[in-house]
Formats: sequence, C-alpha cells, structure tokens
Amino acid sequence: MFSRIHRVNTLLSQSLSRSYSSTSRVDARVVVAVGGNALQRRGERLTIENMLKAAAEMAPMIADLTKDNEVILTHGNGPQVGELALERSAATFDVLGAESMGQIGYVLAQALSSVGIKPVPILTQVVVDPQHEAFRDPTKFVGPIYGAKEANALAQSLGWTVKADGEYFRRVVPSPPPQEILQVHAIETLLTSDQDNILPIACGGGGVPVARVSSCPSTLIGVEAVIDKDACGSKLAVDLKSDGLIILTDGGGIWERFGKPDAREMKYATPEYLLGTKAGKNFPGSMGPKIQAAIDFVQNSVAAGNTNAWAAIGDLKDASKIMSNEEGTIIKNDIEGEGVVWRPSAPVSEITPKKESQEPHRSG
Repeated sequence: MFSRIHRVNTLLSQSLSRSYSSTSRVDARVVVAVGGNALQRRGERLTIENMLKAAAEMAPMIADLTKDNEVILTHGNGPQVGELALERSAATFDVLGAESMGQIGYVLAQALSSVGIKPVPILTQVVVDPQHEAFRDPTKFVGPIYGAKEANALAQSLGWTVKADGEYFRRVVPSPPPQEILQVHAIETLLTSDQDNILPIACGGGGVPVARVSSCPSTLIGVEAVIDKDACGSKLAVDLKSDGLIILTDGGGIWERFGKPDAREMKYATPEYLLGTKAGKNFPGSMGPKIQAAIDFVQNSVAAGNTNAWAAIGDLKDASKIMSNEEGTIIKNDIEGEGVVWRPSAPVSEITPKKESQEPHRSG
C-alpha cells in the first residue's frame, strides 16, 4: 500500500504542508464521497439489514484508504431520503435529510468500527440560497424508481415533480449549491486531535439544507431541498484544504461513449478538457454532477493556493487502486498535450456494461 501511495504522490507532486496530528503518519488529506446507492445493492429492498450488509462490504475498502491517508467520509442519501419521504409525507426535506444522515451515519459507523476505524458521524448543516434558480427546476433524484404510469399517478396525487432516470422515472427535488458548511471547524478539530484512526463522517446527503434569516443572519431556518452530496463534498474538501477528492461510483471513471463498443475510459484529464468536451452532460442527474464537483474542487483549490490539488472518480470496488491510478480517472491540472490521457483499449466484453449495470451512474 505504501509503495502505491508513494508512486501517486510522486505523480501528483508534493501536497501542501499542514499541521496533521503529531501521532499520525499520513501522505494526504482526502475527502471520499460514496453514493447512497452504495448501501442498496441492485435488486434488494432498502432495509436496515441490507444497508448494514452493504456497509460491511464497503468498510474494508474505506479502511484501506486510511492506512496512509487522513480520510473524511461523506455519503449520499437519495434512496434513503426518498423512502423516508414516502413514509412521512408531512415531514420537510431538511428534517428528512437530518434523519437520513443519522440513519446512514449509524450504519457506516457500525461497519467502520468493526475494521478498526474510529468513525465520528457529524450532523452537518449547510447554508443555501433559498432564492436560487434550482428551486424553479428540480433536478435531484430521490427515492425508488417507477414505471411511467405509476410515476405519473404519484405526481398527480402527491404533487411531485418526476423526471426520467434512464428507462424509469424518479421523483426530483430542488438541489441548490452549498454556500457554507457550518460544522467545518468541528471537523478540522477532530482531524487535528491526538487520536489515531479518527474518521469524520460529514455532510451526509449533502448536509441539512438551511438558510440564514436576512433580518437576523445568526438565525437559521430549514429549506425544502436536497443538496448534491458531490457538490457539498467538493466544498468540504476545499474548506479543509484537502489534497484530494475521491468520488466513488458504481460505473468506474469517466468514459467517452459509455456503453458503446468503442467506449474508452480517461486515465487523466484536466478540468479544461472536461469542460471543453462537456463531459457528463448527457447524465445531468448522475455522472454530470460528479464530474462538475471534481472540476470545482481542483479549480477552487488552485485558486486558494493548492496548485497540486487533484480529484478522482472511480468504482467503489476499486477504491484502493484509484489513488495509484490503476483504476478510475484522475483530474488535475498538469497534463501535457491535449489535456487527456486514455486508458488502453479493452476487449468489447470488458467495456460493455453488464446486464445488472444498465444504469451505471445513478445519483445517490
């Protein structure tokens, strides 16, 4: 593990110096984002028992990243908050978001504790602008998938907005960008403590959306929305002056012509290349936000003085291989040529999605 991390640190250049815990040896401070769908395996019902099993499978992969790095974990909540909304139709999404954060935080904490990590779930409030245009065009998928007829009936009876998600339909809610993470100093305090193996779990589901009352800015009110977890994870990583941001998916890195016989995966890409080619724009409710979050982290970190900042997108099952760039896509500035390096072509059977992966970049 150390040799792989050493190679990637050489590749990504020296990280910015900072005051890590004096008792911990780390190569990088990294925010890791996993989707809410990581806790719901395909074809299984969304139950606490199934979430616990999925978390137990994920925990060793996250623990592997913590061996040589200081890790902050964030997670999605799309399936979970959608289920809670079905159960409690009178509850607002800020309350439902807080409930899902507690639920998922507990599930992850139990699994991570079993592999020697000291997880600390933090109920995180995130300030948004209640007048943002996102409230006029909801885009964030929540809850289960439906057929066209069932989705239309639910939209009419419950006043939902529904949109196509692949061949199915799901409910969508407003997803404004995060402006301020209120508990970021508490997270920093945990990271700089003298305790080993501390792993904060923060900004779950994008955090609890709140707004400041204009007449009294210290007063907060809940907002009916779900913040994109990757956008919030990107801001969290910038605020914590992280070296890297890893976004874990269930469909690998960034692909050109994904699912086609001539598909190819990016090994490295610059933010400028991704913006210029509009990468991920065909997946506005799923892969698109992940790519934008990675771009934002690199660009905002560089603007703040961290010129060696990098982001990575890859499959959850390949988590330990992403930092060494054996798998996934790394986004960083210093790539020569046209701003992209492609992975060697693989046989068609290896790059065509399997039957169970027809929706490879679903949001969570």
